[in-house]
Amino acid sequence: MKNAILPIFSLALTFLGPSACHAREPQDYTSLREQMVEHQIVARGIHDSKIVEAMKKVPRDLFVPEKHRSSSYGDYPLPIGEGQTISQPYVVAFMTEALRLRPEDRVLEIGTGSGYQAAILAELVKEVYTIEIIETLGKRAREILGQLGYENIEVKIGDGYRGWPGKAPFDAIIVTCAPEDIPQPLIDQLREGGRMIIPVGRVGKIQHLVRGVKRQGQLVTGEVMEVRFVPMVRGHD
Repeated sequence: MKNAILPIFSLALTFLGPSACHAREPQDYTSLREQMVEHQIVARGIHDSKIVEAMKKVPRDLFVPEKHRSSSYGDYPLPIGEGQTISQPYVVAFMTEALRLRPEDRVLEIGTGSGYQAAILAELVKEVYTIEIIETLGKRAREILGQLGYENIEVKIGDGYRGWPGKAPFDAIIVTCAPEDIPQPLIDQLREGGRMIIPVGRVGKIQHLVRGVKRQGQLVTGEVMEVRFVPMVRGHD
């Protein structure tokens, strides 16, 4: 959200192609965003210049419900409705860096949520495909991302456990909700040599953020930190 176990981050508890243009914002949000990057991102060891610039550019406040907007750049997750949250800024940066993205990559995100993570990804890679099972959140994220001018993001309302076979294979997959085990469909849709970052474990128990690389058809994994995420919601068969 490195090969060492770090303190647990509350990522998603109940409360807890570049864009064409960005909406104008009050100067205080711009200042708060710069402070967020300096104190929460760079100071904690995220040094990939492209990720740092993306975090400076994307207006996190626009992805947060208006009543929580003044807290947009705080060092914690925030509720976005439907029992879901927007993750802590550092976790967004950490998980993004763990994917070791390249400009030509095609990335699948499971758990669109607010759309903020998708926007960060879209600043870094060629194409982003993101799936949200909660229709209201998916539609809201699609609208915000459209207003910000992102043309390299495609949002789908559906069951993320199944992935997006019609758009596979993917160079990287990021999952922002926790299944008890890594879904096989996601492994199948990952390109050979592709990277995955995913929280795994039961709600109420210690979960682990797992990074994997696909080698000879198998996902070779390693745990990178203890975390807490909302559970992966499954659709009805």
